[in-house]
Parts: sequence; structure tokens; C-alpha cells
Amino acid sequence: MRGAHGLEWDQSPVGTMKPIGMLCRQQHRGEGDDPMSDQDTPTRPDGADVVPPADAPGPTRRQFLGGLTTGTVAVGAITQAGCGPAVPPLKTLGATATTTVCPFCGVGCGQVVSTQRDTVINIEGDPAHPISEGTLCSKGAASIQVVNNPRRLQKVLYRAPGGKAWEEKTWDWALERIAARAKDTRDKTFKTTVDGRVVNRTEAIACLGGSALDNEEAYLLVKLMRAMGLVYIEHQARL
Repeated sequence: MRGAHGLEWDQSPVGTMKPIGMLCRQQHRGEGDDPMSDQDTPTRPDGADVVPPADAPGPTRRQFLGGLTTGTVAVGAITQAGCGPAVPPLKTLGATATTTVCPFCGVGCGQVVSTQRDTVINIEGDPAHPISEGTLCSKGAASIQVVNNPRRLQKVLYRAPGGKAWEEKTWDWALERIAARAKDTRDKTFKTTVDGRVVNRTEAIACLGGSALDNEEAYLLVKLMRAMGLVYIEHQARL
């Protein structure tokens, strides 16, 4: 019987169609043969039977599938023994994980910063954070580039009023100057009464909280600003 593509087909006794020339092993079923193995005689395109060597019988289907299972186990054993593809270790293995808040926008996504030998080696989303649940935007996911960057400023730069050159200053000098300037501005603009009413405030200084502040830090900051008499207090997340 000739079918599509010019292939000759042979009608088997059980009603299945097999192409002539298909190498299917057939031997007389003996007592120890697998009843599920294929028993068709292999033939060549010219119709002649292909007789396998008597000393090299082909495997049954059960033996073939058993060999696949054994090979899979052997490959797995070789892989575990170090002869297979190398699996790189976790880059955060042995590092110290610290939770923090992303410093960019006002959403306040949580981050996990991994440090090793006082060096930040990885920053990723915090899956336990109630706001972001482990997700980060492109800026938050790449924030390690801000930390480990040769162009990052690590010293205080000061430019005097009317000056053109930047000067390097210490943090102690900068913090003392900030405190002195804030006190001077408050003393000059502080009002105790307005239209006969006690106000005790200054309108010359404002405070804007950032998204990097947690609840406790924001609470302390507001307490400090209220004690100084500020009335213009806002947070980045509300803008």
C-alpha cells in the first residue's frame, strides 16, 4: 500500500499502519521476552528482511527505557560530583542583610542591602515590605550603582556666597555651620505674637521630609521642627 510522500505502508495484523523500511525488531517471542516489545520484522526498501546478528540481539523497549532512567541518574550523579555544568554560588552568601527604604521617590519601597567587609555588594527589593512587597522600579533596582560609583561625592564641598570655587570641608565644620545658620535665621524671624495672639513661630524656615525616613525618624523630625517654631512642615510622599 503506497501513501503520501511515496512511502509504502504495510498493514499489520492488529490494524496499525507501519512504513516499510522501518527498523522494528521482530523475533519469535520466547518465554523471557517482553510482551510489550515490538515484534515486527525489520525490512529494507527493496523488501528484503534485515536479520540482526544472533550474537547481538537488540534491546527491548523496556530495556531501552530502563537505560534512559539509568543514564539520567548517572548524569545527575556526575553533575553533583562536579563534572557537570557549574552552578554559581549566591553572591550574597555570607553577607549581612540590612533592611532600608529606597531614597529616590516618595513611594518608600523597601530594600535589602547586603554588605560584606563594609562594602555594599547587592541591593534588592524587600519581599516583607508592606508597600512594595519586594518590587522595585528601575532606579531602585539599580541603586547599587549610586553607592559603588567613583563619581559619588564623599566629601563636603562648600562654595562661599559670591564665590566661584568649591572648597572641601569636614563634616564637623558643615554640621556646625548648618546649625549656626539655622539658629541665626530663626532668631531674626521668630515671632512670639501676631495681632495680640501668641504664635511662637518662624515662617523663614521650612522642612521637607524625604522618603528615606521611616515612621520613627519622621516622628522625631517633626518634634524637632515644632520645637524650633516651624509651621511649614511637609513630606515628600504627599507632594
